[in-house]
Amino acid sequence: MKLYVSERAPNPRRVQMFIAEKAITGIEEVLVDINAHEHHRHPALSRGPMARIPVLELDDGRILGESRAICTWLEGRYPEPNLMGRDGDERAFIEMIDRQVEWCLTLPLAQAIRHQHPGLAVLEQPQFPDFGASQQVKAMESMRWLEARLQTQPWVAGERFTIADITAFCTVEFARLLKLKPAEAGLPAVQAWRDRVAARGTAR
Repeated sequence: MKLYVSERAPNPRRVQMFIAEKAITGIEEVLVDINAHEHHRHPALSRGPMARIPVLELDDGRILGESRAICTWLEGRYPEPNLMGRDGDERAFIEMIDRQVEWCLTLPLAQAIRHQHPGLAVLEQPQFPDFGASQQVKAMESMRWLEARLQTQPWVAGERFTIADITAFCTVEFARLLKLKPAEAGLPAVQAWRDRVAARGTAR
């Protein structure tokens, strides 16, 4: 199998961290330079309608895109340690929180960075800095929601580490491109949680 990734992008990092948490071996990583638009020209990636990464190329030649779908496939093949829920009830609540992090924190933060960071101008043409600034405000509202959760429980989805922590961690780390750090933003619980996740040794 081959996993197509890029440097610093949060979604490939989510899958890389998921793989590391499960100690999965034998997946070859292929680095793609998205700033040079390699993902549009690559023979495997261009087979998909969106040519986005991460993409997992399976041994049978199928191309699986979308980070959450890749993680679901990996969870099915490598069920331990469990990161997405042991039964239907737990899976539903973990997915709910993971989706809330994706839509309410990861997405607006990504838009804030893509429209404000000069290094991403090559990927976002034209950039709309005012829109990016408005998305940063929304992202910080969601950071405060995350702060409130982590003041009452150790992990994003509850009492144990799950995919929701991976999604949130990769997002919080991506925010550094805008020089946003939880401690400096008045989010001590998020900072303490971030430090615990980083100490696990699976973050790349």
